[in-house]
Amino acid sequence: METRPLTAYIARRLAGAIPLLLLISLISYGLMGLAPGGPTAILSQQARSLTPAARHAYEVALGLDKPWYVQYFYWLKELIVHGSLGNSFVDQRPVLARIAEKLPITVELLSLALLLTLVIAIPIGIRAAVKRDSFFDNASTAIALIGYGVPVFWLGILLIDVFAMHLRWLPGSGINSVGREGDPLDLLRHLILPAFTLAIVSVAGWLRYQRASMLDVLDEPYVQTARSKGLPERVVLYRHALRNALLPMITLLGLQLPGLVGGAYFVEYIFSIPGMGYLGINSIFQRDYPTVMGITMLSALMVILGNLLADVLYGAADPRIRYD
Repeated sequence: METRPLTAYIARRLAGAIPLLLLISLISYGLMGLAPGGPTAILSQQARSLTPAARHAYEVALGLDKPWYVQYFYWLKELIVHGSLGNSFVDQRPVLARIAEKLPITVELLSLALLLTLVIAIPIGIRAAVKRDSFFDNASTAIALIGYGVPVFWLGILLIDVFAMHLRWLPGSGINSVGREGDPLDLLRHLILPAFTLAIVSVAGWLRYQRASMLDVLDEPYVQTARSKGLPERVVLYRHALRNALLPMITLLGLQLPGLVGGAYFVEYIFSIPGMGYLGINSIFQRDYPTVMGITMLSALMVILGNLLADVLYGAADPRIRYD
């Protein structure tokens, strides 16, 4: 894979992502502007004695007295000219600073969930393909179909009830125990249940794709040739067949990222994990528009970069792909 065509390809993809991000920002801001209520409505509920004059002064101070499209223009101008996503309506801190505090936790959660997904789905998918139409294959298919239909929030609550409340094997909320702040092993214990919740929902799709991809590869002539040479079945599967069978899975990596990012919002809220998803849901409840916009744009950017990474990895795994 040559460097120059790849660099040009990445540059073209990033340039093409700019109009998409602008469209996402416009639609998101428009939906917030058209939604009933707002920061002043939340403030009025919290302070019953708030007078209409004080409420109007609050709106003027935040720029909420203008139409939503005018507010969007000022927000976009700040983003382009100063690289700023504005200040939070809740504590007046910069949105970028608030997100920077929460993003590492979300990245750790998503990384662990993706690792668990791969560790569970790929071996089961390979074995289901090798043992085609066996009891193991049919059982894995049934489990995958159940996984498709399980809501992530219901599964999270169920795991908390079983493993945290009854068995008491793992903590069911937060990211650290009292007195063990900064302990990586304690952090891992707190992330196991939420990561497993995200992984189980994703495993269903990965497992079926891996099985189908492996079945296609097992019928290829080069696999039959390797077997005719007397090579051990393990060598045939993992050295000759698996590499090509993993190519569609690389594409699936980019397609699964939006589901993981979206699922992290619910999982972080259910397990009280102070990550970006938890901040996003609280910001929606509080009508904190700048923070909601910042998290929306960052989530969209993560999805775009995830799809771009999948394309690059696909080219690295398959030398037949050219970017020129």
